[in-house]
Amino acid sequence: MVGRIREQSIAEVREKARIDEVVSQYVTLRNAGGGSMKGLCPFHDEKSASFHVTPSRGFFHCFGCQEGGDVISFVMKIDGLSFGEAVERLADKSGVALQRDEGDGTYEKPKGPQRGRLVEAHKEAQAWYAEQLATPDALVARQFLDERGFDQAAAQTFGVGFAPRDGEALFKHLRQKGFSVDELTTGGLVAVGRSPYDRFRGRLLWPIRDASGDTIGFGARRIFDDDRIDAKYLNTSETPIYKKSQVLYGIDLARREIGRSSQAVIVEGYTDVMACHLAGVGTAVATCGTAFGDEHARVLRRFLNDHEEFRGEVIFTFDGDAAGQKAALRAFGGDQNFVSQTYVAVEPGGMDPCDLRIQQGDAAVRELVARRVPLYRFVLGNIVAKFDLDRADGRIDAVRESASIVASVRDQSKVTAFAQEISKMVGADIDTNTVLAEVRRASASPAKDTARPVRRPAAVAENDQPAAPPRQALPDLRDPRFELERETLKLVVQHPMAIGRSTADIGPDDFTHPTYRGVWAVVAAAGGPAAGAGDPGWAGRLRDGASDPDVLAAVSMLAVEPLLTDKEPDAAYVGHHVLRLLELTAARRITEVKSRLQRTNPVDDPDSYNRMFGELAALEQHRRALRDRVVGA
Repeated sequence: MVGRIREQSIAEVREKARIDEVVSQYVTLRNAGGGSMKGLCPFHDEKSASFHVTPSRGFFHCFGCQEGGDVISFVMKIDGLSFGEAVERLADKSGVALQRDEGDGTYEKPKGPQRGRLVEAHKEAQAWYAEQLATPDALVARQFLDERGFDQAAAQTFGVGFAPRDGEALFKHLRQKGFSVDELTTGGLVAVGRSPYDRFRGRLLWPIRDASGDTIGFGARRIFDDDRIDAKYLNTSETPIYKKSQVLYGIDLARREIGRSSQAVIVEGYTDVMACHLAGVGTAVATCGTAFGDEHARVLRRFLNDHEEFRGEVIFTFDGDAAGQKAALRAFGGDQNFVSQTYVAVEPGGMDPCDLRIQQGDAAVRELVARRVPLYRFVLGNIVAKFDLDRADGRIDAVRESASIVASVRDQSKVTAFAQEISKMVGADIDTNTVLAEVRRASASPAKDTARPVRRPAAVAENDQPAAPPRQALPDLRDPRFELERETLKLVVQHPMAIGRSTADIGPDDFTHPTYRGVWAVVAAAGGPAAGAGDPGWAGRLRDGASDPDVLAAVSMLAVEPLLTDKEPDAAYVGHHVLRLLELTAARRITEVKSRLQRTNPVDDPDSYNRMFGELAALEQHRRALRDRVVGA
């Protein structure tokens, strides 16, 4: 049995797999100062960037959802992998040869094919399909590409291939490469009837890749008239590595340019993506056999760095026909997924980017994108254009239908501007207030389905047993009351060498927040700050030693949050925080002793009273000494 991956190999993976490079395959990161980078969190939907990465310590943390950890835990979370799978994937990409303990029985193989095997099978399939494009049987496929202006170099850039009409050719090839039937069927490359057969046969193929460049599926176009499957396009079905609601074709090629320019162009097909990129519009992507939805928007926003501090552009290209107008209306419904401004680029003659490039050249494709118009104006203009505005009833109907669309807008700050736009379009006797009144009326209309699900009492669990009492909410870790505790622990986690042995007098009672007290307990168990001096994996060691989820999250947060100083912390900065923390503890103890002293009768219990009085005097002297040291620090 294969043994557990050795700790030395895991440490080597953490060292060589740079967290900023790995995270940048999923999120556009920008410098945030203090050696930190930030972007939109890939684990929850947000409008302000709160996801931080600190390359020097190999940690990430989101201050919004509290997800955090190192490069391994990031890959585990983002791709749904086990610890071992994440280590293996990172090792493969960073060139680390993993060492394992000899069959000690500690390694349990996950159920079903591992992600790495599915990705490897697709990699082999893509390379094989690309080779088949040069065979005599692929003449029709090559002619299809040539007619659309794509030469051999373009086909190679996008990895285009050909699936032979032989129904078992790929299956036999991959079986010879050592892949099991289970792996091939789970990955969607092979289907099973009476016997296994290739999922794609006699079709032109585009590999669909994730942002890191791994092939995870295929899009296949019908090119032979006698193809028994009528559908023009076949796409890989849902698999453990391919989720069509989250996949954008071309994102592997476009992600860097999207991040650089803060612009994304959404087109409708594989050839349109190719045409745009070859024409110089390197931000083009497309969905794969499904409409652009909320999940696609979330993926795109991460690369756009789409947040309130930095706005970009999202440009949809639609045909000018009824289907294109319907698609635009659907896009407008999801418009508020973006902070960026949304636009529409429509070619007057109804051509898509691929046809436009064939007939008018690369410059026409770039001009199409440059002539974009606001999405809301395009949608509202199409609605108003359906009515005869020379008639009073036509104008009223136009206002009512367009107002019903505006009523669905969640961002109320845009409603008045949209109402003004409708008023200008309709003209005559329709002013902005009239439109706003129709918007309010549409908003107040009851929903068609008013039924609400019956909810069980929150205090009763599904098995009808009383639910456990809710956990008492802890104070916010960023509450100003805990600033000294927070900053001191940031020094401990980030700069153990600088803080060194100056924390010798610190103990758990110096931390009033339970989570910070828990962090200190982990630090103490690891040997104290001095044990972290010169240890590049210190923060990771602390995280590994934390079992409480709140403490675990706090360690990653403390590892990435910049200090309150822009300079490297010196002895004065360290001393100020350590001494002030000790001084606050002394002040709390003085308050406690004074309270007990006031409750003690010196006549009835003179010994206790005198002892506490002496303790109070010693504490006051200790606090004055600490204060003097703070002033001198």
